[in-house]
Amino acid sequence: MVDFKADERLNTLNHSCAHVMAQAVKHLYPHAKFWVGPVVKEGFYYDIDLGDDVVNDDVIAAIEKEMKKICKEGKKIYRREVTKAEALEMFKDDFYKLDLIEGLEDGNITVYDQGDFTDLCRGPHVDNTKLCKNFKLVKYSGVYWKGDAKNHVMQRIYGVCFPTAEELEEHLKLLEEAKDRDHRKIGKEMNLFMSDDLVGRGLPMFLPKGYIVWQELENYIKNKERKLGYLHVMTPCVGTVNLYKTSGHWDHYKDNMFPAMEVEGESFVLRPMNCPHHMMIYANKMHSYKDLPIRIGEIAHDFRFEASGTLKGIERGRHFCQNDAHLFVTPEQIESEFKQVVDLIFDTYKDFNITDYRCVLSLRDPEDKVKYHDDDEMWNTAEDALRKVLDDIGIEYTEEIGEAAFYGPKLDVNVKPAIGNEYTLSTCQLDFCLPAKFNLTYIDKDGTKKTPVVLHRAILGSLDRFMAYILEETKGNLPLWLAPVQARILPVKNEDEELNAYAHELYDFLDDNNIRVEIDERAEKLGYRVRAAQVEKVPYLIILGKNEVNDKTVSYRLHGEQKTTTVPRDEFLAMLQDEIKTKKLNPAASK
Repeated sequence: MVDFKADERLNTLNHSCAHVMAQAVKHLYPHAKFWVGPVVKEGFYYDIDLGDDVVNDDVIAAIEKEMKKICKEGKKIYRREVTKAEALEMFKDDFYKLDLIEGLEDGNITVYDQGDFTDLCRGPHVDNTKLCKNFKLVKYSGVYWKGDAKNHVMQRIYGVCFPTAEELEEHLKLLEEAKDRDHRKIGKEMNLFMSDDLVGRGLPMFLPKGYIVWQELENYIKNKERKLGYLHVMTPCVGTVNLYKTSGHWDHYKDNMFPAMEVEGESFVLRPMNCPHHMMIYANKMHSYKDLPIRIGEIAHDFRFEASGTLKGIERGRHFCQNDAHLFVTPEQIESEFKQVVDLIFDTYKDFNITDYRCVLSLRDPEDKVKYHDDDEMWNTAEDALRKVLDDIGIEYTEEIGEAAFYGPKLDVNVKPAIGNEYTLSTCQLDFCLPAKFNLTYIDKDGTKKTPVVLHRAILGSLDRFMAYILEETKGNLPLWLAPVQARILPVKNEDEELNAYAHELYDFLDDNNIRVEIDERAEKLGYRVRAAQVEKVPYLIILGKNEVNDKTVSYRLHGEQKTTTVPRDEFLAMLQDEIKTKKLNPAASK
């Protein structure tokens, strides 16, 4: 999907269309006041104070109608430079604009005029409103002013604009596809997870079927890690503030953490990550160089205070479970252990058919002494070492400044999901910093104490985000081994005792062989029950009639198909077991 912010042509056009929308709103609601209207990756938006009026679908339709009128009139757009005093006078009745102007320097303020509308803006813009005619307002929501929950709520209206009607139409088709793939929609249809504001925003809860998927992912990655010598632990999801002061998180990551809690004179905080706890596990006993590498893994509960506007289902929440591990190694082991992590990442991607990704070497910004631990020698050593490792093992990568962790550089594997923007799924970070902060040591061959190097790595990232990614990639058509319900039995006539008896016999047969199976005995027509199973993405529908009872067979239908196939039930079980063992992809996922 196009990035409106990165595309210079679309950026300018959408910026201008935001002004057209604001002008239309002002025509319809003369009392409206405006905060900011930037271009973002998804298009443009404007935050608006409508007083007691609330945006709904009818309001959006009226705004679009007025926008079309403004575009048809072809108003010229003019840029003007004004003094700060002039700007303050010009917007004296608009509290929001005055707030913006107060933060601007005199001599560097511009406004744009189009007909009867003037807005504070640095631009640039197109020169005529007629160029904005191919637009669509796509959604709206309530947001806190300045993103602060302590402030009042404003109305945010989103839109997109293209040079041609054809480009707009194509983009709107992609947006419809995105709606169908949205993991929040799929999760609701499949009864996987839920959220409630009474529990808290960004705190999703996994329902029984969703937790099955979650557990399968957990077992999958832990089994792969065990075979590679990982030792799994469990640590508390809180720690003292002093723990995070020691690690440096309190200085460099505090804004992303929940506030501290005072208990019996001691300060505790919900952990945003697990490194400090794992450092303490390593420090629990003395180690020899012969003990290394030590690979400590955990499926860990973490908490980060994400801004409310960035929350998105289980893809981005304030609570998540991370597939985390910390590898304590000697300098000589860095390359071999890093290569093993990279191999594990790509081996995992093969199992899930993840092919659209790129590797990024994330480096610090040397000018930013606040975000990053201030030790140039350590950073140069770590970045050179990681760059050499990536070159030696032959990974193609790009370098990005300012994307490192505060304690060290990292390899990020960024995926391009079916919908939305690229994000990091897997990571491996090289850390010379935290082991020194925690005074970690091992006894080397010569009997002296040395400081280990730590590799921080996450293969699935967070299980929550990984599940969201897989749901959107497959449209909810999960491979059989991941599906919460693998088969559903549908008796043709639910009042037939003989038919129901065989349905339960077949249920016990499959359940005893570890197949996740259900019976739908509801007093509904067969077609209704079939459609319900289709919505819930059940991979195998078992249709039972008199023939199946008499022959002790199974007639099954794959999700999304009309064809019914009849086989002996032992053969059906063997087919399912093989599909689960080989982690075969669901053919419906590619449709």
